Amino acid sequence: MAHHTTKSGYTRLVDRLNRFPQGAPPSRRLDKILAMLFSETEARLISQLPIRPVTAKNAAKIWKMSLAKTQRILEKLASRAILVDIDQNGESLYVLPPPMAGFFEFSLMRVRHDIDQKVLSELFYQYLNVEEDFIKNLFTLGHTQLGRVFVHEPVLSNGNAIHVLDYERASRVIKTASHMGISTCYCRHKMFHLNQACDSPMDICMTFNTSAASLIKHGHARAVDTKEGLDLLDQAYESNLVQFGENVRQRVNFICNCCGCCCEAMIAARRFAMSNPVHTSNFIPVINGDCTGCGKCVSICPVEAMTLVSANDPKNPKRKKALLNKEVCLGCGLCVRACREESLELAPLPQRVITPLNGTHRAVVMAIERGKLAHLIFDNQVLFSHRYLAAVLGVILKLPPMKQILASQQVKSRYLETLVSYMERSDLT
Repeated sequence: MAHHTTKSGYTRLVDRLNRFPQGAPPSRRLDKILAMLFSETEARLISQLPIRPVTAKNAAKIWKMSLAKTQRILEKLASRAILVDIDQNGESLYVLPPPMAGFFEFSLMRVRHDIDQKVLSELFYQYLNVEEDFIKNLFTLGHTQLGRVFVHEPVLSNGNAIHVLDYERASRVIKTASHMGISTCYCRHKMFHLNQACDSPMDICMTFNTSAASLIKHGHARAVDTKEGLDLLDQAYESNLVQFGENVRQRVNFICNCCGCCCEAMIAARRFAMSNPVHTSNFIPVINGDCTGCGKCVSICPVEAMTLVSANDPKNPKRKKALLNKEVCLGCGLCVRACREESLELAPLPQRVITPLNGTHRAVVMAIERGKLAHLIFDNQVLFSHRYLAAVLGVILKLPPMKQILASQQVKSRYLETLVSYMERSDLT
């Protein structure tokens, strides 16, 4: 006799999360985290939602539920920052963000009493910092990563300024955002509950545009104007924090102001440096011959890219000088700020780091590199969207030939192969 097992709502949700380019490896601790954030019914319902944003009307069809009841559930989930609700021409669209940057962080981006944040912080620490599978999957798979480093603008010389594009400036993101919200730093809040937090500013986590609008609406972020946003950026500069933000050129949704001791991105950059877990800025520090070996650059570097070595000075055998590990350096520029002897300066990288155009571009490239493209294209075919398909294929058709081949192999679609071949013929004529 055959035995049939019914998956729990949480198991189905884990399967759903792993359709993202950045997933969440199964774990007993992950199960406990999800059980704190979702009821099993909520987990089961969310597991049925497509990856792309969905209207209440379409969610009602998926759930086989009345529109009114569906709307109440979606609003409740959005109010807890489980879903992000996006206003599009007066209609709300709902989407489940990935765990990071997403609902993991949102759960600790304010003080709340409906869940035990200390217990949740301990679970996050064990799942992310001890088990490591999640962080490895998030930061080390593929070449295209979730986040990038913004250059420390105060140390840019006049000569360097001409090499900095608008999207590389955190100040420009603040000035052009439709919405900006400030929340509690998830990383330092988590470490606070473990009695390991540093004294860096806590209320300095920045969200922008659609993410900020949703978090502000439901009280998970405080709305700020451009002036206050720039003042907070200056505070982050003065606190020697690294600006780590969404790896896109258009409509950046977050910038974290990271310390080296608490923040997941900086920890990952140290642990998995050879896998390039974080996209660097387009600059790198250069050490001149006047270095006195004071060690300030070593102390301030969040990823331990600077060390002191012998200066090989026969007149002063004990003299030290700084040495940079270029393979580890993020190009943030904090070391240049710390150097009082003017022995460091930023220089443009000989080859620019490629930044995806927008979220769709990044998601498609990450999906191809991680073997998950089919999830993006054929996700919930019952509600297949031609506009969504066009956006995904539009990205694929502009990719280098090798990535197009990978995409075609993963999807095994004659339609996709025909489009790619047509594009290649068009380029030749």
